[in-house]
Amino acid sequence: MEELNAPVRTHKMTMTGRKTCVLSGVKDVLSFDLHEILLETEQGMLLIKGEDLHVSRLTLEKGEVDVDGRLDSFSYSEAAPTGQQKAASLLSRLFR
Repeated sequence: MEELNAPVRTHKMTMTGRKTCVLSGVKDVLSFDLHEILLETEQGMLLIKGEDLHVSRLTLEKGEVDVDGRLDSFSYSEAAPTGQQKAASLLSRLFR
C-alpha cells in the first residue's frame, strides 16, 4: 500500500550528448546491465537501451537517477506492472 503523504514527483529527463542522462520522478530501478536499464517512473515504465550503461547515482528517496554510457533509445510503456506481473516481467526479461 502506498503512503498517503508520499510526495508526488515530476518526471523529468535531461540528456547531454547521448552520454549522460539525469532523471527525476523515478520510483524504482527494476533491472540494469551494460545494455538495458528498466525504471519505474511517475509516467510509467521506462526502458533505456545502449552500450556500457552505468547507473552512476541513485537516490530513490528523491526519485533521482543518473545514467552514463552510450544512450541509444528510451521507450515508455503506459502502465507499471504490479505485484506478480512485475516479478514475472522481470524474470522473463532476465531469461530471454
